[in-house]
Amino acid sequence: MRHNKKRGMKLGTDASHTKAMKKSLICALLANDRIKTLDQRAKAIRPDVDKVITWAKKGDVASRRLAIAKVGDKEVVREVFDRAAQGQWDDRNGGYTRIMKLGPRKGDGAEVVIIELVTEPVAKKPVSKVTKVEETPKAEPVVEEAVVEEAPAEEPAAEAEETPAE
Repeated sequence: MRHNKKRGMKLGTDASHTKAMKKSLICALLANDRIKTLDQRAKAIRPDVDKVITWAKKGDVASRRLAIAKVGDKEVVREVFDRAAQGQWDDRNGGYTRIMKLGPRKGDGAEVVIIELVTEPVAKKPVSKVTKVEETPKAEPVVEEAVVEEAPAEEPAAEAEETPAE
């Protein structure tokens, strides 16, 4: 049974506080392109940021309304949709955020990270053509015969015999 098992990370607070905190972090990340936060919070907002950017790439009115509901700030959503319309993420099919670890926090040892939006173009992997190798017919195993080498006979004498006498 799944009594009291809610989806997602609770992040140490009640549901309404978690929702408000995630909305605030998403808005700050999209407005500033980089924020410093805790590891679990960064991992919790990553899918939501990716959804907002995917909606921005789609660019229709329904996507804009969904993004406004997720972010909570019309101006930030407008900026993100404008950047997507300019083609900032056209070559990417996901993975719009990067998390870099900074180390433990001094007071309580919580893992501190920087989460940022990725703006570099995707490096294409070189595509190598795979050619089908033809199968070679199976040959019978070759049995090596013992070759006995004979010492060469006197070659100059053989040449002398072949030349006709005059």
